[in-house]
Amino acid sequence: MTQPKLPDDSQPIWFDEASIPTFQPLTEDQTVDVAIVGGGITGITAAYLLTQQGLNVALLEASTILNGTTGHTTAKITAQHGLIYDELINKQGYNPARMYYEAQTDALQLIEELVQNHQIDCHFEKQDAYLYSTSGEYKNKLEKEYQAYDHLNIKGNLENQIPFNVTIENALSMKNQAQFHPLKYLTHLVNLITQQGGKIYEQTTAVDVEDAHGSAVVVTREGFRIKANYVLACSHFPFYEGTGMYFTRMYASRAYALAVKAEKPYPGDYFLSVDQPDRSIRKSYLNGEEIYLIIGEGHKTGQGEGMMKHYKNLKRFCDKVFDENSYEILHRWSTQDLTTIDKIPYVGAISKKRQNVLIATGFRKWGMTNGTNAAQLMSDIVLGNLNPYEQLFSPSRFSADPSLKKFFVENLDVAKHLIKGKMEMPKTQIDDMNNDEGAVIRVNGERKGAYKDKEGNVYVVDTTCTHVGCELNWNESERTWDCPCHGSRFSYTGEVIEGPAETPLPQHDYKMLENFNFNKKESGY
Repeated sequence: MTQPKLPDDSQPIWFDEASIPTFQPLTEDQTVDVAIVGGGITGITAAYLLTQQGLNVALLEASTILNGTTGHTTAKITAQHGLIYDELINKQGYNPARMYYEAQTDALQLIEELVQNHQIDCHFEKQDAYLYSTSGEYKNKLEKEYQAYDHLNIKGNLENQIPFNVTIENALSMKNQAQFHPLKYLTHLVNLITQQGGKIYEQTTAVDVEDAHGSAVVVTREGFRIKANYVLACSHFPFYEGTGMYFTRMYASRAYALAVKAEKPYPGDYFLSVDQPDRSIRKSYLNGEEIYLIIGEGHKTGQGEGMMKHYKNLKRFCDKVFDENSYEILHRWSTQDLTTIDKIPYVGAISKKRQNVLIATGFRKWGMTNGTNAAQLMSDIVLGNLNPYEQLFSPSRFSADPSLKKFFVENLDVAKHLIKGKMEMPKTQIDDMNNDEGAVIRVNGERKGAYKDKEGNVYVVDTTCTHVGCELNWNESERTWDCPCHGSRFSYTGEVIEGPAETPLPQHDYKMLENFNFNKKESGY
């Protein structure tokens, strides 16, 4: 093979082989049993479970289904969520830690049952999951995690090697986990939903929930309304927060992935480092061939500079694992998820006063099991079934110990970036920008964002996030404007890609601005 190169554009592998149906926008008011907002694994699984019980369900998606966080997942189906169980025992206690594990295991079993019962062709495979350390500090942490496994009766072993050219201190396995092709799996569920009479609407943005004498009414940006007994907010960030202020109780982080075709056959199982920089290795398939997925480089959204460096760091890891020139990079992409202050997702009633509006968020990049578990939990609440995990995941559980310290740390970080962005004085001029380059510029004393595409067309937007006013940073690896405060992301033309922001960025006509010579020295540059 020739010297491997990074692809120019970002695209997950999952879309290459999935035939995803399309749906029309909502064009009229409706009344249903349950309105679901969000077309990822949580919303689709919940819609499947509820339509199977004969309920009238409408699912709304602001963009297209499976194109958000679920479409950018690495698709591990596992209860091994990094170093979590020792921490949960110490901060929450034995019972919450054990229940968290059981919830993830139940989710894995539900996915496996659906794959078998519906004969879904989605490359579902059982694999052992491994955590590994490369330093003495994290060797000790893995040993404590192993003790937590033993305490919680989780099947696993402490080992001293993994089948890759990586020097490690130790490794901790969790037996009988799984992986699959998420879009093939969920596309099959989508077809089952519509066969049962469920309605799906794309390009339909929900913006509010109103109370209607015991019912709830979802209001869309276009002004249409869906009245329902229950509303399930399954969007990545809850489109409706009520008084929960969830953006202060979570933070957004990104990770990066490479799909790699290598000469070396994949040895089996999947692996995640617990120290930094984090690295994850798993197998997948593309066009019938076995490939590797190399993932890592996690960081808070909108923070840091030069996002392409994360892909380059993963490529250097590939050089070490595969030997340089013995592999090819087929795809690159990034993903984003939210983490709650105690690392346990928020699933359930949005508040004690709004018991018919349910949310599911904060999956901490473990959305395959957390999202499936959330769908089951919300469906049980709608159907009036008892669910053993309702209290564990309750969004109203926020408490002083151990959450309050983390709460203040995260929000001090937000304040720091809010102030920093306002103080920056950009000096870049559009005339100096290359094609396919974005930068912060200054127009008549105001901060703006410019992107010059591959053909030289220029797009200018405001760079003040429409959520709470933080200043956005340019992400050259995805060609987006990212918020360092709460993780909102916008396209270079200003459209919202990720919440909590709901309003697009104001756009500016470059030609009109050019007439004012805003990028010339006499205009203040």
